[in-house]
Amino acid sequence: MVHDGHWHAGASPVLLATALVAVAYLLAAVRRHREPRGWSGWRSASFVTGCLLAAVATMAPLAALAARDFRGHMLQHLLIGMLAPLFLVLGAPMTLLLRSLPTAQGRSLSALLRGRAFHVLANPVTALVLSVGGLVALYCTPLYRHTTTNGWLHEAVHVHFLLSGYLFAWVIAGADPAPRRPPVPARLVALGVAIAVHTGLSQLMYAGLWVDVPVPAEQLRGAAEIMYYGGDLAELLLAAALVAGWRPHSRIRRRPLPAPGLRQRLGTGATQRHD
Repeated sequence: MVHDGHWHAGASPVLLATALVAVAYLLAAVRRHREPRGWSGWRSASFVTGCLLAAVATMAPLAALAARDFRGHMLQHLLIGMLAPLFLVLGAPMTLLLRSLPTAQGRSLSALLRGRAFHVLANPVTALVLSVGGLVALYCTPLYRHTTTNGWLHEAVHVHFLLSGYLFAWVIAGADPAPRRPPVPARLVALGVAIAVHTGLSQLMYAGLWVDVPVPAEQLRGAAEIMYYGGDLAELLLAAALVAGWRPHSRIRRRPLPAPGLRQRLGTGATQRHD
């Protein structure tokens, strides 16, 4: 609802969706855990943690603080857009869904995930633009002003940051497979660009330059510090998840073929060996 020109927290669609998704995930995880292959309890704990972080960000007292203090707003967006998505993707929800669906539906979903649209979404450039581009648009244009008086726009921004943060974390270090996922060096470059944009935007915000956020100077500087240090922490965790999941392909060492004369002496049974 809106009071005195400012949006005040009410029932949040993000909170409702988070609760429903968490329940659905846990039910599927329990069923898969009873199977011989089982399901990782660590994955389940990670996904539930992500849901809890998103829920905390949209519930009182943090949501109420965000409505009156820009520092609370920045903490809220740090949880929704960076920390919660990281824990959600580490829970491998798509893998769990594919294992839970009937065979025919699972194949249909797999075909959809291999489609051109998901190839575009799985591109780090796309994820980068949607994630950090949304931050620039929110704080460097009149968009933030409108979110303080328009409840639907306020909630739409939350949904955007949750989904774009999830997409970026999935592309960079998600446990679920991604179509044509770029090699690790390319993903590290994308992560480095995101870090640079977060750092630059937080410094501009601290100085009050080129941002359109009509709040007191102490709130603006405090929010900039939350973005700077909190963003560093979230991106460090994302980099750690990327490195932890990296499995370099070892090259197959081939023994050179014997010389033709030696091969004849060894007989026709001489074959190429692989170590």
